[in-house]
Amino acid sequence: MADLELLQRVLCVRFEAQFYGCDLRLKLGVSRAVRERLRPLNGLRMPPENGTSGWYIWAGEAFSDADDFFVPLHGEHLDEWAPAVLPYLALPPGWRFLIDGSYEDVWHDEQLLR
Repeated sequence: MADLELLQRVLCVRFEAQFYGCDLRLKLGVSRAVRERLRPLNGLRMPPENGTSGWYIWAGEAFSDADDFFVPLHGEHLDEWAPAVLPYLALPPGWRFLIDGSYEDVWHDEQLLR
């Protein structure tokens, strides 16, 4: 786990983001397509609340507003569903990422905090 935190800290420094940490015992919202290995992987972090980490992660180009698009998942299971997202989970609320193999885009989105 210490190796993961180091990866997360390095990523935060690289993108000039404050290290925010993510308790993997908390839940996040994940689309079922993540487990099906659809790509790219997208993530956005809202402020944590009610026992959640604030993260929403989905796979593919399409995002849906459907009530069942995201399923709750404890972060501890991401190593099975999508281990590639783990280094990004220490980004603070208001940050997003898009990854697909060697492609990586990470940015702050102020709209997420409104």
